[in-house]
Amino acid sequence: MGLFDQIISAVANPNQQASLGQLGSIVNTVNQLSQSTGADSSTIQSVLSVVGSQVRSSLQQKQATEGNAAVQTLVNQFAGTSPNPQAVNSVFSPQAQQQVAESAAQRTGLDAGIIQQILPLVVPVVLNFLKSGANAQNPQGGDNSVLNSFLDADGDGDVDIADAIQLTSRYLGR
Repeated sequence: MGLFDQIISAVANPNQQASLGQLGSIVNTVNQLSQSTGADSSTIQSVLSVVGSQVRSSLQQKQATEGNAAVQTLVNQFAGTSPNPQAVNSVFSPQAQQQVAESAAQRTGLDAGIIQQILPLVVPVVLNFLKSGANAQNPQGGDNSVLNSFLDADGDGDVDIADAIQLTSRYLGR
């Protein structure tokens, strides 16, 4: 089951945190990013794709060294739709932040400085998306289907946060 399917399944499951309101808030934040940077939505989708891929790598590394609970704790702590520089610092080292910005700049043509400025909003949005699969009664439980799908436990490499957000936007009609 793909990431988007996991998210829609989480929305339908009252035992998981996902809600249409949460997803709508994420989509609105992504749309605001497009407006605030002056970049078109496809450019912002590309930035999300690059950042999401790097977040996945960072969380996979954290999962390997500290376990699933540490990853879920980080997601729960820093998920949101407001800028949070601590979220960026918890996921990426300063050197990695620069590399993420440069990589996204090369792929999108958007200035690396602008990308670094929006990372404090992009990273919490990605984490908020991942939080949607957490158990509503026990968010620290390791049974977060969306996060597990994102971390691609089966190793097929078929995960892209930007595609999932774009599909969610279509699903919500926004």
